[in-house]
Amino acid sequence: MSVVKINAIHVPEGSGSELESRFAARKHSVDGAPGFEGFQLLRPVSGDTRYFVVTTWADEQSFQDWQANGAAAAHAGPPAGHGPQAGQRGEGAEAPRRPVASGADLLEFEVVEL
Repeated sequence: MSVVKINAIHVPEGSGSELESRFAARKHSVDGAPGFEGFQLLRPVSGDTRYFVVTTWADEQSFQDWQANGAAAAHAGPPAGHGPQAGQRGEGAEAPRRPVASGADLLEFEVVEL
C-alpha cells in the first residue's frame, strides 16, 4: 500500500522564492531511492502560509529506509568540494546558508485503494 508523507514547512514571508530555489537545485536527489514514487512542492496561494512537500512511497518501509540512509544527503548543502571548508572563507566561497523555514510538521497518510 502506497504511503504519502507531507512535510508542511513554515516559511517566513518573503522567503518562499529562496525555498523554491533550494528545492529546484536538488529536485532529483530522491528519485533513485527504492520505493520512491513521486514528489511535489506545493506553494500556498490562499488559506495557509505553509509550503507542502508531498512525497509518495511504495510502502512505509521504503520511506523509513530513505529517512535512515538517504534523507541527510537529499537535505545537504552544496556537494562536497563546493563552498568553503569549515571556518574558511576565500574568494568565490559561498557564505553558509541560513535556514529558510521556521518550522515544519510531518503529515502522514496511506493511499486508500478504491
